[in-house]
Amino acid sequence: MNLFDLTGRVAVITGGNGGIGLGIAQALASSGCNVSIWGRNAEKNRSASATMAAGPGKVDTQVCDVTDPASVNAAMAATLGRFGRVDGCFANAGIGGGGRKPFIERTEQEWRTMFATNLDGVFHAFQAAARHMTERAQAGDPFGRLVATSSLASLYGTARNEHYAGTKAALNALCRALAVELARYGVTANAILPGWIRSDMTARVLADEKFVGAVLPRIPVRRFGEPSDFGGIAVYLMSSASSYHTADCLVIDGGYTAF
Repeated sequence: MNLFDLTGRVAVITGGNGGIGLGIAQALASSGCNVSIWGRNAEKNRSASATMAAGPGKVDTQVCDVTDPASVNAAMAATLGRFGRVDGCFANAGIGGGGRKPFIERTEQEWRTMFATNLDGVFHAFQAAARHMTERAQAGDPFGRLVATSSLASLYGTARNEHYAGTKAALNALCRALAVELARYGVTANAILPGWIRSDMTARVLADEKFVGAVLPRIPVRRFGEPSDFGGIAVYLMSSASSYHTADCLVIDGGYTAF
């Protein structure tokens, strides 16, 4: 038996059309999982889907704005219509804080916008997924995986990014609470905390030679992470191998926080 064979499973990946989300989706699809990519940009969704066309897992895409519960519920209904079930929800959609404005200059709108996407968006996606998972469990089919993309900013001080850090720390607590509440339905909940990863969100700062010179020597593996580095942990968390692993915050950072 292959513990990591995901044939027949279905996973939703919000923000799955680029960066870490795409790395997760590609790994799941290559392990036989059917994936539904939820993103706001239809063209990016199609481009992401094309990268998995030859894999064993089927790929669905939905235009979805996670800040809007009606949009999330519609995407969930469409995904269930396509695949008949959802076994995992990887809540990855999010925005960065930029790290440019001091806390005392933070506007109310900037604060609310950050929380609307990074925290409320996860609440909407997880609630829709958990509702389906618990109903399925009550019908005799217990299994579910809730995974949130958090950040090292949830654990360590991050100047001029307090609104971003606040949302990510909340995700850690949300996952722990859901792990306790939903365990009886066979549902696990965990957070993934990435280090410095190459993506559209980090492109500006990783192009700064001064920043790279200061940070790269602090990463023991001596490179920045890639979206593909999250494939293994995604497949593990989606699989039966992780059935006893819940309420955790898994740091994937090349050793950055240990040095």
